[in-house]
Amino acid sequence: MRGIVLKAGRAEVRDDLPEPDLASHETLIEVLVGGVCATDIALRAGYMNFSGIPGHEFVGRALTGPLAGQRVVGEINAGCGTCARCLKGDPRHCADRSVLGIFHRSGAFAERCALPTTNLLPVPDEMPNEVAVFVEPLAAALQIPLDLNLPRGARALVAGDGRLGLLCAHALHEAGLVVTVAGHHEERKELLPQGVRLITGLLEEGVIAHETFPVAVEATGNAAVLPRLIPWVAPHGTLVMKTTTERPVTLDLAPLVVNELRLVGSRCGRFEPALNLLAEGRLPLERLVQARYPLKQGDQALERAAQPGVLKVLLDVS
Repeated sequence: MRGIVLKAGRAEVRDDLPEPDLASHETLIEVLVGGVCATDIALRAGYMNFSGIPGHEFVGRALTGPLAGQRVVGEINAGCGTCARCLKGDPRHCADRSVLGIFHRSGAFAERCALPTTNLLPVPDEMPNEVAVFVEPLAAALQIPLDLNLPRGARALVAGDGRLGLLCAHALHEAGLVVTVAGHHEERKELLPQGVRLITGLLEEGVIAHETFPVAVEATGNAAVLPRLIPWVAPHGTLVMKTTTERPVTLDLAPLVVNELRLVGSRCGRFEPALNLLAEGRLPLERLVQARYPLKQGDQALERAAQPGVLKVLLDVS
């Protein structure tokens, strides 16, 4: 089997990879298209000391099980199925979970992968692969308003106009929030919903906050941004951390105490709301695709995605 292997900070395309281990409750999936995200880039840079096959954004075709022959997307957390959290429907925080392409489970940057059958959702026939591949990151973005139960009309600041930042802006706008994006690229205003502001230079070093927001989302993956973002959060406001980084963050916690701020971590989201929203056709996320590579050029795809300012890079696997 062909796939990308990360080891010691290097990406290598290999043709001799073993087939995925397939448990009785799992489905074997032929991967059609994969999306490269910031987590993949961080894993390549040494995050979590990862080695193995990365990739967790994908659309594929089920080869076994009740969905055989159908295109599918799959929630990436595979719980044990028997603990209290799994029984309550929350395998995302199962203590014994594996995570596709991230933790103890080979990922989707290979010709085939495996996930529990209950993790899979069929993709509508009319939805192109380059749209369906956005289900995972859009689900993560949609989790923000669900976690915070924000009222419509609330003001929110999103730090970052990259891949995830743009998706977070769309998700918050869909939830009825008044959204401002702090970014670097004025031209990306065209990729945002009507009514969303994009301001450049807001979070540069030395810039003094001239307004505050009840909600701010860190979506840059840059360890230097979080300390600069805190002054923009209103007293009693919430700061959402939506990214991880391979570099540690040094943070003065005094402003969180003085202004009584909440610091909230936000990770994965449910796929069904994201899939339904994409099926409505109102989010033209395929415009975020900047480059496509065949799997045999997977190392080049990761290199391109890691370059500053690059939006979504796709891997055509099958």
